[in-house]
Amino acid sequence: MKNSRALMMLAVAVLAGLAAVVFASRWLMQTSSSAVTPIAVAAGDVSLGEPLNASLIRTVNWPTGSVPPGAFSDPKLLEGRVVRTSLGRGEPVIEAKLAPIGTKGGLSAVIGEGNRAITVRVNDVVGVAGFALPGNYVDVIVNTQEPGKADSQQSISKIVLEKILVLAVAQQVNRDDTAPKVVNAVTLEVSPEQAEKLDLARSVGTLSLVLRNQVDKATLPTDGATKVSLLGTPVPASAPVAAPVHPARVHYAARPAPKRDCVGVLSGVLGSVECF
Repeated sequence: MKNSRALMMLAVAVLAGLAAVVFASRWLMQTSSSAVTPIAVAAGDVSLGEPLNASLIRTVNWPTGSVPPGAFSDPKLLEGRVVRTSLGRGEPVIEAKLAPIGTKGGLSAVIGEGNRAITVRVNDVVGVAGFALPGNYVDVIVNTQEPGKADSQQSISKIVLEKILVLAVAQQVNRDDTAPKVVNAVTLEVSPEQAEKLDLARSVGTLSLVLRNQVDKATLPTDGATKVSLLGTPVPASAPVAAPVHPARVHYAARPAPKRDCVGVLSGVLGSVECF
């Protein structure tokens, strides 16, 4: 009697344990499924300006509380979209990293709204020994002659553009590669007004690029450097302008009238004076 009762209690305990396990597993599955959200990530490395397709995108479960703003849950919405920045493997694809809908691939996809791209010819010196890479910022210096001075001694070097973004070097737009590259052309992102200045600057003189810190946003107006300011030679004083000389006026004294002898003549009732 006692054994049967113990066996019954044991069976009830086993059934209760199994039920608890089943309910716990179901609760965990429901909780885990509600705590993650499927989002689209890069299946591999995606280069800047490259259009997306199904082979470049995959879906992964991401913690719901940390889903980045602008993420996509449907990979079909990314078909044909062009990335504005390089993406690494497993990196979420968000709207901020994509060009507007309808943008074609290539360099034009990464040009900011309202800006333009212009290419300037460089060499190993002008291009800062190849350290001016895509994503860096540079200042542009022009060396020319001072306006209104034909003398070659009056050349001047002046910073004409500041904090200009380098879009590409030669045909390379990848911003992940930090190795210096000596190229013969650099493409810069400028506003329309800056494009006009840059085009004029390269036609009136020679250009040089000055690499600057990417977080430095200060602009420092300068007067430019000339040979006089470079060597510290004082500017020669200009000769004083002589006052104009006016011819002296000659004053002539009036000559006294010569003395003359006069006599009175009486003719009838009329009288006159005769001088001789």
